[in-house]
Amino acid sequence: MAVYTNHPVQAPPSAPVRETTGHLLLRGWCIFVIAGSVAGTAWLLAIGTLGSGIVAAGSGLVSIVLWLSLRPAVQWRRLPWFALLYVAWAVLSLIWSAYREATALTLLLLLSTTVQAMFVGSVLTWRELIRAIASALKWILGLSILFELWASLIWGGPVMPGFTRPEKGTDPIEMWSRDNLFDGGRIQGIFGNSNALAYVALLAMVVFAVRFASRAPRRALLVAWFALAAFLFVRAGSATATLAAAGVTVVLVTVLLMRRTRHPGERSRYYLAYAVVAVGGLAALWLWRDALFSALGRSADLTGREGIWEKVWQKAVEHPVIGWGFSTPWVPSDPHFDGWIVDHGQTVMQAHNMWLDAFLQLGVVGLVLLFLAMLAFVWRSWFFAVDRPRWDLVATRPYSPLTLVPTLVGAILLVQGLAESGPLLGWGWFFLVMLAFKIKQAPLIGRGPSEQRLTGEQGGAVAERGR
Repeated sequence: MAVYTNHPVQAPPSAPVRETTGHLLLRGWCIFVIAGSVAGTAWLLAIGTLGSGIVAAGSGLVSIVLWLSLRPAVQWRRLPWFALLYVAWAVLSLIWSAYREATALTLLLLLSTTVQAMFVGSVLTWRELIRAIASALKWILGLSILFELWASLIWGGPVMPGFTRPEKGTDPIEMWSRDNLFDGGRIQGIFGNSNALAYVALLAMVVFAVRFASRAPRRALLVAWFALAAFLFVRAGSATATLAAAGVTVVLVTVLLMRRTRHPGERSRYYLAYAVVAVGGLAALWLWRDALFSALGRSADLTGREGIWEKVWQKAVEHPVIGWGFSTPWVPSDPHFDGWIVDHGQTVMQAHNMWLDAFLQLGVVGLVLLFLAMLAFVWRSWFFAVDRPRWDLVATRPYSPLTLVPTLVGAILLVQGLAESGPLLGWGWFFLVMLAFKIKQAPLIGRGPSEQRLTGEQGGAVAERGR
């Protein structure tokens, strides 16, 4: 019979380290916050303006309370200051806004999105953050395909906002779902917009591929989720999202080539080649845009966007320094926007170009602040991806696939911003602030106070499994 000795040769067995229940709940809340930002207009279409406002305000208050209670390690001198200055200038625009009610309403959304983004970045490590983003995107993609299946198989026709049926003669642009899943047409998912679905599907493909490359658990399921994202991307049929996918591919190839360099001088040649390709690509895109967009099934003016840009420019130059006042998105019920620019009988809610939109609302000052915020994010995310992790004399540590996410997200936002105002609101602004904040707080994965504070809650094994 085995007897436990008073002089064991090794430590007594103990239970494996597990995450605390509180931390699991915290991560679940962060997934909800990220999914809520990605869902965007789905809230409005499902529960209306009042319900969406309650969700936005309620979730923002919960995150603030959690942030004050948890008090995570934050280096307050290392914040995304240009993005915060843009927010501050937007708040100041209340003083001269030509539509103060619209400004106040949309400022609440901007402030809530900004606070939520920094909250999530402060309470999750890099590995947890990418994992939470992947989980949120799975929920959004899963709900999108289920919604389209429900519309086709159970509802049996197009769906209007608020789960009602369209009246005869209703323009398809007003429909939440056009019931196109089985007829080959463009699908819209829970967003009610094919372009929005395509960009989220592209973001999901990036995150799922990075998770796969980082050898995350259940890789076979990741392949299935990637396939679903690719299917939704193709069925959304967005020309601008297709160009964004090409941009992401170019950036990814360039980063991987940069990682192969052994000497600083080698990068200079790649930078030069990259600049030539970028300038040549933009020139070719402009010169042969007719043929390119015709091949993608779109008109050369990007489905009427040039007409919108012309009207916005004419309005913006009337107040070129400080703008007309913040309102992202444009509030269609406000007299200033109601009926100003109409497309398919609907009041347009954005300039379809983030730079022009910022110029209209906040003038040259806001445009410069936005440019600096984007430049700082792209700059830091680029070197976060191409520089080998190093904090001592060891210069041979392997790269982490996780460092690819910020720079690829930056590529998506830059291309999207040429034809959409998405980077100024919703998941675009959320990801810009969240990833910019996280890079400044933790420029090395697994190193620093904000990355190592969870040792007591998780343990090294749990943290490594969650990558």
